Amino acid sequence: MENEDNLSDEFRVHVVIPSKPNPILEKLIVFKVYKRRWFILFVLCLLNCSNSMLWLTFAPVADQSAQFMGVTLDQINWLSIIYMVVAIPLSFGTTWMLDTLGLRITLVLGSWLNMLGAVLRFVSVLGSLVSAAKFPVVMGGQTLCALAQPLVIFTPTKLAALWFPEHQRATANMIASMSNPLGILVASIFSPMIVGTTNNISSLLFIYAVPAAIICFLATVGIRDSSPPTPPSASAESSTSEPFLEGIMLLLRNKAYMILLLCFGSGIAVFTCFSTLLEQIMCVRGYPNDFAGLCGGLFIVFGIVGAGFLGLYVDKTKKFIEATKVNMSLSALACIAFSVVSQMRNQRIALAVVCSLFGFFGFSIYPVAMELSVECSYPVGEATSAGLIFISGYCLILVHTRTTHTEDQDCKYRLMLKSMCLFFPPRQIQSVIYILLLQGLTKPMADSPFSTCSAGDASLSWRVPMLVMAGLCSAFTCCFVIFFHTEYRRLDAEAQAIGKKPTLTACQTVKSQTLTTRQTPTTSQTDNTQDSDQKEEQASG
Repeated sequence: MENEDNLSDEFRVHVVIPSKPNPILEKLIVFKVYKRRWFILFVLCLLNCSNSMLWLTFAPVADQSAQFMGVTLDQINWLSIIYMVVAIPLSFGTTWMLDTLGLRITLVLGSWLNMLGAVLRFVSVLGSLVSAAKFPVVMGGQTLCALAQPLVIFTPTKLAALWFPEHQRATANMIASMSNPLGILVASIFSPMIVGTTNNISSLLFIYAVPAAIICFLATVGIRDSSPPTPPSASAESSTSEPFLEGIMLLLRNKAYMILLLCFGSGIAVFTCFSTLLEQIMCVRGYPNDFAGLCGGLFIVFGIVGAGFLGLYVDKTKKFIEATKVNMSLSALACIAFSVVSQMRNQRIALAVVCSLFGFFGFSIYPVAMELSVECSYPVGEATSAGLIFISGYCLILVHTRTTHTEDQDCKYRLMLKSMCLFFPPRQIQSVIYILLLQGLTKPMADSPFSTCSAGDASLSWRVPMLVMAGLCSAFTCCFVIFFHTEYRRLDAEAQAIGKKPTLTACQTVKSQTLTTRQTPTTSQTDNTQDSDQKEEQASG
């Protein structure tokens, strides 16, 4: 037995497999979970965090970066937007790569692209390059990092399915998924701290390149297999049993999956509006930009905390549908509260609390929804089902693409962001429609003496758009709560493989109880039947 087998947890189950000679044949199957799964998860988290840090390296220090490279702020903004541009053609290819070529090739390739991009960015600031070549080289390195993002960010659900047992999958997915917004938060905090007022961009790029190189080494040397020698569950053994194109066709015909795609996409669109328009909404009522940034940070931090609690809960209870519906409902209530409180002045504590709750309940839905997408679409490959969900909700990760550049450039940057989102699949379209709708519903204000906005935003009222956003969030939440019902197909397949009863969803439980009630006669019905039988016997006698 391998050395790693000695470090693994082993358990045996009896699987009943039909065969032609014998109707029922019991075959002993051994499922194992290997401790190196935590190392692979650790590497993926580091890689995910590093890639998001490289993505938003320049956003919080856009002014200093533009001055250092001798370019305009619009050009600096494209260092972040390039991630969205590159993700468009690579998204479907990445889901195919994960389900066909395997986890190891995808992660190793992503780590190398991430490292080469970070190193190339640092090379651009060396003294050997002329000033005119700095920005093109930085853009080249940023493009390589952007190529790595789909390879990294689509992986958590696949890793959880292949390496983790059923009682740890949601937790593993949550840990890997939340490492991306954690990297966004780190970049938002540490980029201004490193650069400061010294305009030391070269130190910033070097500091971000070092962890990328270390992570590339760990991934190349430490990740040796795409899947464990022995699967941790029955579903892992039959993972990606459907071809890629056939799997997509099955998803398009899956009613539950399409409802999840639409309603969860609407929630992501609301989150995108919240993130993109937060500063504009709050500055009208006199709240400064640094407080808006604090609310955005609380949104992420509490979202990560909420995702941790919800992941552990779902792993123990397997109540994916209930957890998603409850959290979506609470998120809708938080959205309504934000739409009201954001229109009041001098309510900093209330705004901070509402933003924290919005992140706690709403942000935590993401990893659970990824697992739910696999449960309702099994046996379609995990990367395909969860990947399409992520592609359609890509703007969820665009939480802090706002820069701290000068106010006269703010409107230009938002217009570029919206125009780039137009190229994205359905949920990006929802996000763009929502943003355009909300901005179109703004009304000029006769007077705004407390406004801290730029000249273009100072006279706009967001009262009606906020109420519309809350109404859209509530409407799609109600649709999801009422119409979304599905079987846990993956859990049922695993239960049947080990000879247990399938898992019942809430809807199925009601149906089974109704069927049992119809089939099982009550005591009074039984007594009446016995009395009638006795009367018939006496009459015949």
